[in-house]
Amino acid sequence: MTKSTITAFFLLGFFTTLGWAQKTPSGQLSLERIFSSNDFSSERFGPARWIEDGKGYTTLEYSKRYPNSLELVRYETSNGERSVLVPAEDLIPSGQRAPLRISDYQWSPDRKKLLIFTNTARVWRLHTRGDYWVLDLEKNTFTQLGGTEAQASGLMFAKFAPQSDRVAYVRENNLYVEHLANGTITALTHDGNRKIINGTFDWAYEEEFHIRDGFQWSPDGAFIAYWQLDASGIRDFLMINNTDSIYSYTIPVQYPKVGQPNSACRIGVVSTQGGATQWMKVPGDPRNNYIPRMQWAANSQELLLQHLNRKQNTNEVMLAQAASGSVHTLFTEKDSAWLDVVDDIHWVHNGKAFTWVSEQDGWRHFYQVDRKEGSRKLLTPGAYDIISLEHLDEKKGWVYFIASPENPTQRYLYRAKLNGKGKPELISPANQAGTHTYQISPNGQWAIHTHSNANTPPVTDLVSLPDHKVVRSLVSNKALIETVKALDCQPVEFFRVEIEKGVELDGYMLKPQDFDPDKKYPVLFYVYGEPWNQTVLDKWGWSRYLWHQLLAQQGYLVMSLDNRGTPAPRGRTWRKSVYGQIGILASSDQANGLRKVIQKYKFVDKNRIGIWGWSGGGAMTLNAIFRYPELYQVGMSVAPVTNQLLYDNIYQERYMGLPWENQEGYRKGSPVTYAKNLQGKLLLVHGTGDDNVHYQNSEVLINELIKHNKLFSLMVYPNRSHGIYEGENTSRHLFETLTHYLHNHLPVGNQETSQ
Repeated sequence: MTKSTITAFFLLGFFTTLGWAQKTPSGQLSLERIFSSNDFSSERFGPARWIEDGKGYTTLEYSKRYPNSLELVRYETSNGERSVLVPAEDLIPSGQRAPLRISDYQWSPDRKKLLIFTNTARVWRLHTRGDYWVLDLEKNTFTQLGGTEAQASGLMFAKFAPQSDRVAYVRENNLYVEHLANGTITALTHDGNRKIINGTFDWAYEEEFHIRDGFQWSPDGAFIAYWQLDASGIRDFLMINNTDSIYSYTIPVQYPKVGQPNSACRIGVVSTQGGATQWMKVPGDPRNNYIPRMQWAANSQELLLQHLNRKQNTNEVMLAQAASGSVHTLFTEKDSAWLDVVDDIHWVHNGKAFTWVSEQDGWRHFYQVDRKEGSRKLLTPGAYDIISLEHLDEKKGWVYFIASPENPTQRYLYRAKLNGKGKPELISPANQAGTHTYQISPNGQWAIHTHSNANTPPVTDLVSLPDHKVVRSLVSNKALIETVKALDCQPVEFFRVEIEKGVELDGYMLKPQDFDPDKKYPVLFYVYGEPWNQTVLDKWGWSRYLWHQLLAQQGYLVMSLDNRGTPAPRGRTWRKSVYGQIGILASSDQANGLRKVIQKYKFVDKNRIGIWGWSGGGAMTLNAIFRYPELYQVGMSVAPVTNQLLYDNIYQERYMGLPWENQEGYRKGSPVTYAKNLQGKLLLVHGTGDDNVHYQNSEVLINELIKHNKLFSLMVYPNRSHGIYEGENTSRHLFETLTHYLHNHLPVGNQETSQ
C-alpha cells in the first residue's frame, strides 16, 4: 500500500479529544454505545415454527438449568400455555457435559423427531455447513447424522423425508440418504468434487439467485430432484491471505466475471435407494442459460422449472417428466429489460393450477396459471405492485400479500379474493405507519406480526386474522424503545423532490437536535441506488440509523434519496428504466435530486456536501463525486464496484445486458472511467478478503487515480469479507474511520443563511 500519491488515514488519539471514549449521557450517542455495548440490543425470539396447522408454535428459549443453552418450548396459540418440549439436558450428547448450541431446528412431518443444526460454518455469506443431530422423542435417542465421526462433520441442508423415516443431506458436493432406524447411508451421487457440485451451488448461483439448498424430496419420498453444476469452465479468482501465516497463501473462488463462462447447470432425479440419475432434457446451451428455480409440480411425477436465458429477459416455464426427463414449455415470460425469478408459486385446485408473478401489465401482480394450457388469470388487478405473497387460503378464497399502494417507503398486509374480483383489503392497522412483516399460520387464523418504523424499534405480537387483534406480545423491546426515546434526536422526516416532470424521488432527512432553519449545515447523503435495494424505507435501521443520528447530534444533516431503478413498489417503468445504464441514470437522478434539495431547503450548505455508500452504494458514491465534482465535496466509498466488468456476470448482465452488446454502457457506468475528474476528498475502504466485490476493484481504481495524480485516502481491512465485520472491534473501527474522515474534511459549524 506504499503508493506515493496516496494519503492513508489511520486512527490516532483523535477520538478521545472529542470525548467519544468517555462515559456518554443517556441522551447522547457514541460509537462505543452503538458498536461496543448492549445499549441497543433487541430481545430475542425464535426461530418460530407453526405446528398442528397453527394450533401451536414452537420456539427456542434459554434454559434455567443451563443458562447459556437453548431449549425447545411450545406455546398454545389461543391461550399462550407454555410447555417445554425438549429441555436443554436432552440435547447433551453422550460423553459431553453441555447441551449442543442450536443454530436451527426442524420438525419431522410426523412431529416425532427433531433435527438439530449445530457447530456451523460459513460457506460464503451464510452458515450452511455443520453438524446435524436427530432427537427421537419416542425412543429418547439422540444421534448424530453422517456415520463415523470423521464423516459426520460438514453436512449441508439435511431434511426429513415426507415419511419421517430418513434424512437426506449433502456432504462434499454429493447427496446421501440416511435411514434413521439403522443408520444405513446410501450415496445417491458419486462424482461430486470441487468442480462437479451436486445438491448445492457455486458462488454466483448462491449469491445472485439466492439458492443454497439444491435438492428436494418428492412428495412420496421415492425420489430426490437435485441441481448439478459443472463449474469446470469457471476460472478461479485468487484472494490472498497475508496475515494468518508467516507465508501468504491464496484462496480460490469460482467466480464468473462479466462476459465469462458460467457453470453448466442441469436437473436430475434419482431414486432414494440409489442408482442412475435421470437428467431432465432441457434444451439449449447449459452454460449460457440458467435454471434458478425447480420444484415438484404438486405430484411425484413432474417438476416445474424456470429456465432463463443468459440475458435473463426470457423465462421459459417448463414441466419436466421425472421418469423420462422429457420437458415441454408451459408458457414463456419475456421483458425488454430483465426478469426476476418467481418464488411465490403455490399450487391450487388440487394441482391443476399455480400462482405466478408478472409485470406484464406494467405492475407486479399475482396470476393463476392453468397447468394444462398455460393460460393466465389476473388475481390482483389495479395500479399497484405486489411485493410478496404471504399466505394463500384456497378454502376461503383469499390471497394475503405485502403491498404499499400509497407510500413506496412502507409495507402493509393486504388480502384479495382469489377470483380476481373486488378491491384489495388492508389488513395491517391503518394507524401503524411503517413496515409490517408476517409469519402466517398454515390455517390462516394467526400470524406472528412485527412492526417498526424509521423512529421506533420493532415490536412483535401474535395477532389473529383477518381482524388483526393482538393476542399477546412476543417481543415488546420495552427497554430498547425507552433507550431510543431518551436520545436527544430529531425524528426522521420523509420528503419528495421532483427532478423532472412526473419524476419524484423519495427521500429522508435527519436534523440536529438544536436545528435552526436560519443556519446552514453540512449534509451527508447515504446512497445505494442500484436495483437490489432501497435506502428510503420507513423501518427501523439499527446501527446504521444510530450512526446517522450520531452524526446529526454532532451537527450534520443526513439525507438519502432513492433514484429510479431502485426496487420500490412504483411500477415496472420506475424499476426498469435503469436497464443498460446502471451508474449513469441513477447518478444523474441523485445529482438532480441534490440540486432540488439545495433549492428547496435553504439550510443546506451547498459547499459542504458529502456522500457515502457501501457495495453498489460505494460505486454510486464514486460515480457521484467523479461525474459531478461541482456538487460533492467529500465521498466515502466502501467496498465499491469500480469497473462493472470486474463483477459477477449473473448480476451485472441482468441489469446491463451482455458486454459485447453494450460496451459503451459498461464503460460509462463504471466509476473508474471518470476517476480523472476527482476534485473533492475521497476515502476508499475495502476488505482484502471480499469474495463478492473483490479488492481488485479498489486496486484498479487506485492505479487510475495515481495515473491522474489524484490524492485520496485509503483504509484496507485485511481478510475481511464484503461486510467488513470479521475480527475483534472491526465494525466499530470502520465507523470510527468514517466519522474521523468526515469531521476532518466536512467540518460542522453552523452558518447563518444570510451569509
